[in-house]
Amino acid sequence: MSSTFLLYGANGYTGELVARLARERGLRPLLAGRDAAKIKLLATELGFEHVSFALDESEALDAALKSVAVVLHCAGPFSRTSKPMADGCLRTGTHYLDITGEIAVFEALAARRAEAQNAGVMLLPGVGFDVVPSDCLAAHLKSRLPSATHLTLAIQGLGRISHGTATTMVENINRGGIVRRDGRLTPVPSAWRTREVDFGRGPVKATTIPWGDIATAFYSTGIPNIEVYAAIPSAARRMMKMSRGLGPLLATAPVQRFLKNRIKAQPAGPSTEERERGKSFVWGEVSDDAGQQKRSRLSGPEGYTLTAMTALAIIEHVLGGVAPAGFQTPSLAYGADFILEIDGVVREDLD
Repeated sequence: MSSTFLLYGANGYTGELVARLARERGLRPLLAGRDAAKIKLLATELGFEHVSFALDESEALDAALKSVAVVLHCAGPFSRTSKPMADGCLRTGTHYLDITGEIAVFEALAARRAEAQNAGVMLLPGVGFDVVPSDCLAAHLKSRLPSATHLTLAIQGLGRISHGTATTMVENINRGGIVRRDGRLTPVPSAWRTREVDFGRGPVKATTIPWGDIATAFYSTGIPNIEVYAAIPSAARRMMKMSRGLGPLLATAPVQRFLKNRIKAQPAGPSTEERERGKSFVWGEVSDDAGQQKRSRLSGPEGYTLTAMTALAIIEHVLGGVAPAGFQTPSLAYGADFILEIDGVVREDLD
């Protein structure tokens, strides 16, 4: 099995976590990104090969992709970067993975399933905390109640977020929420609903968010009605509700610049100590039209640590020859129990 894959965006917060964990696991990614100096510095430290190019440099992109079987794309916001990378993968026959959580990106890649099948390429976005644990839990719940018509998921434990995650949130701050109703993506106001969820440490309040499973869980399970919640501080919930009437203002260039400059002034993401102390939790419930219900939940490592672990586990599957062509979700490609391959993940059925 080759140990080489292309890691694009390696100098970003999550990309660097992946690169360091890859070295611990004996993998040797080809590090890549736009910032040549930062990529070279990291590659020299870790002893990896490196290249630098922007995604609009198609010749350089294709040359890098042709040298590997799979790319792990970690340079967001993916609403801008996923298409040129996916285009390159389809041109060169390279499998595509990314760590997006953006619903529009999942939907855009799902629309290219036939193109990917014809090219023999797997398009598998969301190989991190968005959406591996929640997608696998959704598929597990569907297996427990095959007649399910409604799926509710909830997450807790991200803690401090990275610059890339925060930038994506700012760019989407004026767009409100999304749920799935009768199989269709349906806009709803920000912080549309709040409910109590027990992740295993007692009930806490959780609020609807536009998490990636609104897109992916539908493809994984066929369940037509999906909502996703997150346990967030009450102050954040109030801000989400305030944003309902401020959408046009929040989308203006001056406000976007101000918010993004504030992000750059913050730490790049959780410290090593914060990640070592942290945990992530996912809770899920399915129900059917007869009133039957099933509930399950997962706990595991801190979210960014879990992202690096799940991404590399999928890389290892792909390098081992398991990469079904076409658009995939984590559970479609590797099964509902894939998440249990990750050290520290525990699943519990509550019924």
